This record gives sequence, C-alpha cells and structure tokens, in this order.
Amino acid sequence: MKIKPFCLALLTAVVSTVSAQNSSVFIKAGYNMANISVTESGNIDEARMLSSFHVGLQGDIPVIKNILSIQPGILFTGKGAKFQQGSTSDASYYRESTNPMYLEVPVNVVVKAPLGDGAKFFAGAGPYVAMGIGGRNKVEGKLFGVAFDNNEKINFSNDDPTTSGEEGAGYGILRRFDYGLNGTIGFEGDKAMFSVNYGLGLAKIQSGTNSNADDKNKHRVLSFTVGFRL
Repeated sequence: MKIKPFCLALLTAVVSTVSAQNSSVFIKAGYNMANISVTESGNIDEARMLSSFHVGLQGDIPVIKNILSIQPGILFTGKGAKFQQGSTSDASYYRESTNPMYLEVPVNVVVKAPLGDGAKFFAGAGPYVAMGIGGRNKVEGKLFGVAFDNNEKINFSNDDPTTSGEEGAGYGILRRFDYGLNGTIGFEGDKAMFSVNYGLGLAKIQSGTNSNADDKNKHRVLSFTVGFRL
C-alpha cells in the first residue's frame, strides 16, 4: 500500500466534506495518555501509561444549528504503552516503550448545550479508523551490570484485524490498521475549544491474533485537546 497518497486522499476527503457543508474547521492539538489493555476483560495497568501527543483538523457540520453536529476529523496521533521491571540503580533492570503513530479518522455525533455569550458545552461519541504510519520501539536495561539498548522503527503488518490470518508478518509485529470507538466532552466558543476524549480500541494491535477473542492487547487513549477555529 502506498501510504502517502492514501493520507493525502483522507485529508482531502475530510476538508472537502466540511467545506461543502459551509461549516467550520478547528485546528487542534493535545496530550495523549496512551495505554494498552493487559487483561482479557480490557483493563489497563496505569503504571504502563505512555505520554504522547496528537495534532490535526476537526470539522463541525451542523445538523441542528447550535444543538447537534457531526464532527469528522483527521489526526496524527500517538498510542502505545511502556513497561519497566526493576530500577536503573539495580544490577539488572529492563525498560521498554512502544509508541506507534497513526493517521486516525474519527467521526463523532455531538450534542451541544448553549451556556451563553456564544459558549457551549458538548458531549458526543462515534467510531474511528486508523492506519499506522510510523513510531519507534525502545528497549534499554542492564543484565548483571552490563548495559544494553535498542531503538528501532516499528514495523506494521497489513493483515486484517477482524481475523486471525497474517500476511507474512512475524510474531510481535503490529497491525497497521486499528479501529474503535470515541467518547468526547468539552466546551467551545466562537474561536476556541477544549475537550477531553477517550479512545477505546477494538482491534488487537498484535499481528496474527483474533480481535474478537477477548479485549487484551488493544489501544486505550485518554486525550486532552485544545483547538482553534480557522
């Protein structure tokens, strides 16, 4: 798959959709608290939380003026998790962080409540799809006092996340494609907005595993976003 043309096509589609509806566009960025579920029921280990970021565009297409909107977007966003066993002062310790970067397209349906002076509270939800386009996997540690480290680009497989089949990928390689559900709440004014978002991944990130088997090894991302209307 040629990634750059695909990314440009997604960006063009989102911007064209918003422009065609004579609606507004926000440029936004923020902080991600990323994690990966560690149990079959989908729970996370807070100690594995990884700091990352996101930046992108979000449209606002009114369905009912000042009450209901559809908000498509396109984001460059970081996900992943970290793990550490032991501390740097020990003779042996191990630390790893996996920070894949995705091009993500969320589409949320948002309900708004006017607060006065042009300000609104909003809450909404919707699906997202994402494609892995970069990121790094970092490992460092010591074994009986001998230090080691490794910093490599993340490799992605193109296998279908809804099945257990692989397309030539080895164990431990991440799937390129992710999908899931978003929830969002926040405030917006005439020129700016602030939101808190939660992304619930539904696809296993590991190549060659069945997404429907359980909820282990799936992305979980809590985000804080500031945006400005263009």
